[in-house]
Amino acid sequence: MSSSLPVKAVMVILILASVWSWVIIFSKGRILANAMNKAKKFEEHFWSGVDLNQLYTKLSGQKNTGSARIFEAGFKEFKRKQTNAGGIRSIEGSDRAMRVALNREIEKLESNLPTLATIGSTSPYIGLFGTVVGIMLAFHALSDVTQATIALVAPGISEALIATAMGLFAAIPAVIFYNKFSDKVERIYAQYDAFKEEFSAILHRQIG
Repeated sequence: MSSSLPVKAVMVILILASVWSWVIIFSKGRILANAMNKAKKFEEHFWSGVDLNQLYTKLSGQKNTGSARIFEAGFKEFKRKQTNAGGIRSIEGSDRAMRVALNREIEKLESNLPTLATIGSTSPYIGLFGTVVGIMLAFHALSDVTQATIALVAPGISEALIATAMGLFAAIPAVIFYNKFSDKVERIYAQYDAFKEEFSAILHRQIG
């Protein structure tokens, strides 16, 4: 609390950045875990031999996400194109619809990850800035005394170094969880994409 005003400002910024990153970490962890569980349950139900028309009717009108949303978008376009054009056009339209749905689902899962990356990459530099300013002010204070001793500058240097420690405290969790969540999103994307390709193959067989 006895720190200089610039160092205090840096510390407040780093505390806010750390709190913000932990809010994102907890919420994103739940979202990704939920997405993986929903995809697993839907695909287990899908491959259990359920009738596709019945499944589509059941899902229509619901707020679907993940694999269910990809299936709904693809089958809806397949039925529409098959009625109007039929044949290969229905498959092409279904593939496009599923690709758009897949990309939108991944965009939702990737939201706020750039914020974690920003906090992880900038927090150490913000802390370093506070350290530099604190040390400069500590040495500047020596100009007003006739005899400089370590006891005069030690408090200022100590509070300045705390800013660097706080920068690392904010950055390290953000970097760790950014990498962890990015890997999860990649695995979810692979799961969605595999389902899309397998469902597309089923639709090909239906018009074959």
